[in-house]
Amino acid sequence: MDTSTLDAMRTALRGPVTGPQDPDYDRSRRIYNAMIDRRPAAIARCADAGDVMTAVAFVRERGLDLAVRGGGHSGPGLCLVDGGVTVDLSPMRWVRVDPAARTAQVGGGSLLGDLDHATHAFGLATPSGIVSMTGVGGLTLGGGHGYLTRKYGLTVDNLLAADVVLADGSFVTADENQHPDLFWALRGGGGNFGVVTSFTYRLHPVGTVGFGITVWPVDRTREVLTWYRDFLPQAPEDVYGFFTLFTVPPGPPFPEEIHGRKVCGVVWCHTGDPGRLDEAFAPVREPAPPAFHFAAPVPYPALQSSFDELIPTGYQWYWRGDFFDSIPDAAVDVHLAHGQNLPSPLSLMHLYPVDAAAHRVGPDDTAWGYRDAVWSGVFAGVDPDPAHAETIRRWCVDYWEESHPYSMGGSYVNFLGEDEVPGRVRATYRGHYDRLARVKRTYDPDNVFHATQNIRPA
Repeated sequence: MDTSTLDAMRTALRGPVTGPQDPDYDRSRRIYNAMIDRRPAAIARCADAGDVMTAVAFVRERGLDLAVRGGGHSGPGLCLVDGGVTVDLSPMRWVRVDPAARTAQVGGGSLLGDLDHATHAFGLATPSGIVSMTGVGGLTLGGGHGYLTRKYGLTVDNLLAADVVLADGSFVTADENQHPDLFWALRGGGGNFGVVTSFTYRLHPVGTVGFGITVWPVDRTREVLTWYRDFLPQAPEDVYGFFTLFTVPPGPPFPEEIHGRKVCGVVWCHTGDPGRLDEAFAPVREPAPPAFHFAAPVPYPALQSSFDELIPTGYQWYWRGDFFDSIPDAAVDVHLAHGQNLPSPLSLMHLYPVDAAAHRVGPDDTAWGYRDAVWSGVFAGVDPDPAHAETIRRWCVDYWEESHPYSMGGSYVNFLGEDEVPGRVRATYRGHYDRLARVKRTYDPDNVFHATQNIRPA
């Protein structure tokens, strides 16, 4: 991008436009995953929907590549594009709660922590992820699952409307009555169809929840995971727990004697009666004596932000994912082997439940393609040192390749890695892919929004 084009863009937008010669350029292009090092020609920090409309039209008219940044939490760094323009929504961080209607309208640059903070004041929440620094935009457009999913469904099951800037720079509101095909596609189809400048969510009564974490030595993975795979799907919907393999970090709530140990465990959320918390978590002693168990009532935003400080922005990340409807014994052995060989103190594996309320939505009601999945798994190599990037990537790929034969074939789109095998996007959407491609043809026939896990126009 030459200087005159950059200056024209600065004149057209209210928000600041940063180029490679500006002193804050490197800070502006920094994202959650430090393994990604892309250099956009310009980063347009849009002040409002009008800025987004102007930026999209500007980029399209000049034939430039376009990427969209919400929270900057994309594992493969899809919010940056070399030599093109990143439309950065981070100035659009606002939340308006209607407590009577139990809805929240949320700016496209908001983070989960912004949403949780605003809704918690009214004793309300909507299902989302497990890290408060995650952007609402990317998480929602991919489907969205977290602590409230068994009780209240996916994030997209609670999406009521979206304001969208389309590829031609025009603005529409999509909901069940207006642009229903677009609304269907936005609920799981990723950022392929436009720039969402605001989301409107349904809220549910959520205030204080039961937070629990139980860990066992990693060599007990076989007993614990076989117990978990049977216990969790039959548990009341007030009980949520994701299974994990990780290394115990130094510091509370963990006692010093287990710091640095490789463990398997379950992170719990209980949305039922706080007085029955001990009863709800009593079964955790069935598979084997835990090395540590903690449970306490906490405000929901405290649970949502509990992992923020463990893995801050700026570390090396490599991840892959898959959906699973069962965990056979052979798959348990794979988890045991790779859990015993975690390549760094921050590397991990999570199996997130996506059953119960999420199964009550029809298989074709949204673009999310795996209503019959029971778990959404992610394998993540994490380390602060770039010198270890290949080591954590190799562990992750090996783990995924050995567990993939026991999967359902596709992944949560937000867990697709940077260098996935061919056909993974189509596998992620199963029988919905062709319909998504038709919606793409209607709303983005020239594939302007291709810096995504891309669905090509039919």
